[in-house]
Amino acid sequence: MIVGIIPARFASTRLNGKPLADIGGKPMIQHTYESAKKSKLLDHIVIAVDNDKVFEVCKSFGADVVMTPEDLPTGSDRIAYVAKKMTEAKIIVNVQGDEPFINGKMIDQAIEPFLFDTTVKVSTLVKKIDNIDDLKSDSIPKVVFDYNNYALYFSRSPIPYMRDASNKKEWLENGEFYKHIGLYVYKKSALMRFTSLESTDLENLEKLEQLRMLENGMKIKVVVTDYESFSVDTRRDLEAAREYYESIKNKRSNK
Repeated sequence: MIVGIIPARFASTRLNGKPLADIGGKPMIQHTYESAKKSKLLDHIVIAVDNDKVFEVCKSFGADVVMTPEDLPTGSDRIAYVAKKMTEAKIIVNVQGDEPFINGKMIDQAIEPFLFDTTVKVSTLVKKIDNIDDLKSDSIPKVVFDYNNYALYFSRSPIPYMRDASNKKEWLENGEFYKHIGLYVYKKSALMRFTSLESTDLENLEKLEQLRMLENGMKIKVVVTDYESFSVDTRRDLEAAREYYESIKNKRSNK
């Protein structure tokens, strides 16, 4: 059984009450849930919450929702808390709650390696960087991977470093750079191992929890997607999400 779990933390540092933020008359968490439902490979979807109001809102639009402890440190810990009790779940998909427009095909792309290769234990998505702003932004993690599409390293800095390039424009013209999209797929045993590990040196330096897996010898399969990610982390992101939703709605009404 392949289960998608959407962690929804109420007390976000940069955008408090984020799961309930209104986008076109619906709370953001509902948009994420409805987008994830378009996946063809997910057998079931659960929302993992830490707030009574979010719990009731999720129930109101028909979601399977589970209350989790408020003090869990990360979304990964929240999905592990839920997954541990799901005895039939073999593969767990961490769908970020702040991705209201995630394409169902992206979720399926991340799951597909598990269908053909029994050695894959963790997978994630990346997209080729095509602009200098994304390359320079420290809020967008970058990743380098080997010839078998397994991650070598994640960083907030542009990697790999192009020593002979004189500017970032040359970097994009002469090299390939990939940004990480924070959707993960785990074998249940790998998720449980990951969340049982102590935080690591590189993880604490970069503030990227996936480095904990690499530092402990866990392999992460990288899947390249052409679909764009739209994460809502700040008030500015929320306004952009509202504008994007209105543009989609207008295109549909004009057809």
